[in-house]
Amino acid sequence: MSKGKIIVGLSGGVDSSVAALLLKREGYEVVGLFMKNWEDDDNEEYCSTREDLIAAAAAADVIGIEFEAVNFSAEYRERVFADFLREYEAGRTPNPDVLCNSEIKFKAFLDHAMALGADKIATGHYAQVREFLGEWQLLKAEDGTKDQSYFLHRLNQAQLAKTLFPVGKLYKRDVRRIAEEAGLPNHARKDSTGICFIGERPFRDFLARYLPRQPGEIRVHGSDRVVGSHQGLMYYTLGQREGLGIGGVRGAPEEPWFAAAKDMAANVLYVVQGHDHPALQSASLVAQDLSWVSGRAPHTHWVYASKTRYRQPDAACQVERVSADECEVVFAAPQWAVTPGQSLVLYESRVCLGGGIIATSRPWCA
Repeated sequence: MSKGKIIVGLSGGVDSSVAALLLKREGYEVVGLFMKNWEDDDNEEYCSTREDLIAAAAAADVIGIEFEAVNFSAEYRERVFADFLREYEAGRTPNPDVLCNSEIKFKAFLDHAMALGADKIATGHYAQVREFLGEWQLLKAEDGTKDQSYFLHRLNQAQLAKTLFPVGKLYKRDVRRIAEEAGLPNHARKDSTGICFIGERPFRDFLARYLPRQPGEIRVHGSDRVVGSHQGLMYYTLGQREGLGIGGVRGAPEEPWFAAAKDMAANVLYVVQGHDHPALQSASLVAQDLSWVSGRAPHTHWVYASKTRYRQPDAACQVERVSADECEVVFAAPQWAVTPGQSLVLYESRVCLGGGIIATSRPWCA
């Protein structure tokens, strides 16, 4: 007898395929669903949608589950890509994967799955969910090197109550081993990286199709000294080293240059030399557009762990103040290249509390 109907978001990768396999082995009625989220230039030069669809269908066939595809490209353009362009145009650096999870994979997909009679949905994300004292919690994955809770921090109680993360308790090597032993054709398939709709294409070329180039000066931070020119502030992110186009500068030490600040009004990009330059170190930040997993804001003056970008080590911080509109945190040690538009995510041990979008930061050495 089936334990319930679970619709699994099959991406074509090994993680979601193993998630579906494990659920079927546990006795669930499993349906695989492939989400098509982009079609503006859906060709095989850069976009892997067709290849992903074929891989997902092949895995579903081996697992022995029903499979269907659904097109969410209109929802993606309206809810994710439009915000992506607005943020870049404002000089910030957004993380569309965060918004894609909250708006597409755990909203549009969840709604679609419920309409099909599913009891829950599942994905191949490396994270965990548990019910604790009547509340749903989002936990870090067992494999810390693959943990994706950062990208999932905007999920709420209703979404977590209907979600399973079957591979969250496994290490990546075990996921690949299970896939290979089961004969899944994608057991060795390379993991996808980067922003899904950009693929392997040059980022600047992609963005220029939607946001025209606006050349301006590159100056040394804290002065009016011009050391180069940029093609548009939207093409650069704080802490960026590659692609600045700054050659040898007379009188400057032989150290790499990094993007340190943007003056949107004057259309100037400010740069510094050296990875550890004080201008790249932040003592605190203010985050807005807040989302807390429990529905409650964290306590002020408590010490939490935090991330201001994916794959960075946890950084100790204290919540200085928090309201419905914004949250200010102060770090125990300087944080490198804190970037407006990216997400601040707070943790209490392994529990992801939620977070917000970084608006501003204060230099370590004011």
